Amino acid sequence: MADGLKKSNSTTNALTQGTLLYKQKKYTDALTFFLGLPPDTGADSIDLAYYIGLCYAKLARYDDALLYLEQVVTSGTQLDRVLQCRFLLAVIYALSGRKRLADFELGKLLETGYQTASVYAAGAYVAWEQNDTEKCLQYYEKSLESDPGNSTSLNGMGYVLACENRDLTKALSYCKKAVEAEPDSAACLDSLGWVYFKLGLMKEAKKYLEEAEKRDKENGIIQNHLTEVSKAEAGQ
Repeated sequence: MADGLKKSNSTTNALTQGTLLYKQKKYTDALTFFLGLPPDTGADSIDLAYYIGLCYAKLARYDDALLYLEQVVTSGTQLDRVLQCRFLLAVIYALSGRKRLADFELGKLLETGYQTASVYAAGAYVAWEQNDTEKCLQYYEKSLESDPGNSTSLNGMGYVLACENRDLTKALSYCKKAVEAEPDSAACLDSLGWVYFKLGLMKEAKKYLEEAEKRDKENGIIQNHLTEVSKAEAGQ
């Protein structure tokens, strides 16, 4: 018992500086710290893999993140971290086009009941990337049944309905709620602007799309949406 406590404290102390940098969102500095730790610090290898994986994920270095997150999942220790890393694996697999692996990880998470609303939202994203609109909407509905205030699913549901030109009044309601919950989110502002575009309300569409662009200037989707608004205005 005493040896176990001593080991735990040793690990915590060894990682303290890095975890502080991570909490301060200084992900590059945190990663440099964790990767530079000498092997004799007493840090647990799985704890270290966990934080390195998180840093790589935050820095969008997904292939590197996978190597470390998979170590945590296969270790089977600290269930909360295993589930968190499995969720991140699912998202990374989806982002990188590995849809079958994403589906597998999401299925495992749903079996455990882990963060059900978020898992369903991730499943909806994977289905959308696979051009399965009906499955996507079903997942968003399940997510919102689990958590009616889930901003990711509110935004996603509204955006998909708008893209499909289906029930635009309901799409507007979803996207307005998402923006109320996340007023600084470029994704939510973009979706609301896109719904207004689909409704033919160009002034409102331009307002929200320009706000979205201010927050994410490199986003190609937002830029494409603004181009569509400009074309529509020119044709009026």
